[in-house]
Amino acid sequence: MATYLKLAERGELRARVEQAKARLTSCTLCPRMCRVNRWAGEEGKCRVGRRAWVSSCGPHFGEEAPLVGRGGSGTIFFTFCNLRCLFCQNCSISQQGEGREVSSAQLAAMMLSLQEQGCHNLNLVTPTHVTPQILEALELAIPAGLRLPLVYNCGGYESVATLRLLDGIVDIYMPDMKYADEETARRFSGMGHYPQVNRAAVKEMHRQVGDLTLDAEGVAQRGLLVRHLVLPHSLGGSAEVFRFLAQEISPNTYLNVMGQYRPAYRAAEVSALARPITREEFQRALEAARRAGLHRLDQGAERSLLARLFSD
Repeated sequence: MATYLKLAERGELRARVEQAKARLTSCTLCPRMCRVNRWAGEEGKCRVGRRAWVSSCGPHFGEEAPLVGRGGSGTIFFTFCNLRCLFCQNCSISQQGEGREVSSAQLAAMMLSLQEQGCHNLNLVTPTHVTPQILEALELAIPAGLRLPLVYNCGGYESVATLRLLDGIVDIYMPDMKYADEETARRFSGMGHYPQVNRAAVKEMHRQVGDLTLDAEGVAQRGLLVRHLVLPHSLGGSAEVFRFLAQEISPNTYLNVMGQYRPAYRAAEVSALARPITREEFQRALEAARRAGLHRLDQGAERSLLARLFSD
């Protein structure tokens, strides 16, 4: 059973919704701390005001194996982002604004539709800046029968205070861990303090949900799943990220070492980012994860990426 149902039964979800909405009046949802009144329609660095924007909604079969199962992961892609990654792989959505504004009732209907289509979970993609809107929709969808576990699929630049509002609501956290180095984070995402903010957030996520647990069919039920996109020239500091996960989170952390980097968005403007990664760079990252002691690697993704990207 999705954990948010317990909060709803006890009446605690209503309080969380109100607390999240209150943070919109002087927005402190993410570490940017814009403090604009988004409730009144002002836009922060995320470029979103009172209502959420959605790019697409539907079953997704290209996510990690424990999320996909047989019925797919029910993804809702939210428009815009609180980061400005020069190499964003979904730049048409996160940076260029592909999508439309939706009401909480429309968002609740999307959630219920994904459940009706047989998806295993609700996969909220880039949810950070629209957390209150998601909670509003969730509160509407529960009386209509919503039961799917929630996946918080984020860029990893999160406020611990906001994450604490989600304790007992989110079942599966799936953050990126993009960088180990502050200067690299500043150059490529505009946020020099990303590594320390990111690590604090991942610690809080793991505190709430623990290691990823699967049912008898291998479908994720609860826990932490981390993504790390391998960058050219080891710019993401993969080995250091993996050491942190193994030593300060858990050696049982479920990890997707992602090899699909391509020079998207503005990456061609930076010579170090202007090419895809090589087969050797990807394999070195996988070896670094294993050396660090991480043994739960997303094998399905590993095989498909090697076959698709490095078939030469």
